[in-house]
Parts: sequence; C-alpha cells; structure tokens
Amino acid sequence: MLKNAYSRFRIISILEGLSYLILVFIAMPIKYIGENPYPVKIVGMSHGVLFILFCIFLFDALRKCNWDKGIAFQYFVYSLIPFGFIIIDKSLKKQPQDS
Repeated sequence: MLKNAYSRFRIISILEGLSYLILVFIAMPIKYIGENPYPVKIVGMSHGVLFILFCIFLFDALRKCNWDKGIAFQYFVYSLIPFGFIIIDKSLKKQPQDS
C-alpha cells in the first residue's frame, strides 16, 4: 500500500486533509466558543507535522512520477482549502503512478 511515492502521497493527502477539517471545524470552535485552547494546540501540532509530510511527499511524487510542476502547485493550493483533499484524491486517479 505504501510501496511507492504515489501511494504515500495519496495517504498523506487524505490524513492531512482530515486533520485540517478537525482543526477548523472541531478544535477551533472549542477554542473560541468553549474557551479551551488545548485542543487547538494538540490538533494544530499534528496538522503541522502532517502538512510538512504532505509537502515532502508531494515533492517526492513530483520527481518519481514525472508530474508537471503546475499539477504539484495545484495540489499544494488545494491542500490550503478545507475539503481540498477530496479534489486532490479525484485528480490523483488521473495522474501517472511510479512503479
């Protein structure tokens, strides 16, 4: 499942996107409505690590799968949008995979 750059990028894309949704729609309301900043610290740190891994795996997939730099930039921009990971996943199905 995680044997190639394509699979690793696809998995980290989903995990990073889900962590972003948890941060924005669960942890942030708890911070501002419930006046408890602790969930944002935990989820925010986790999301930060996953985002860094996303960028590393994106670069790895760009090189090993011979993707166009424009597609890689597009995936990066999608990662900044809530639910963007769904667009990335659909688009990934059309991209060439490495061996």
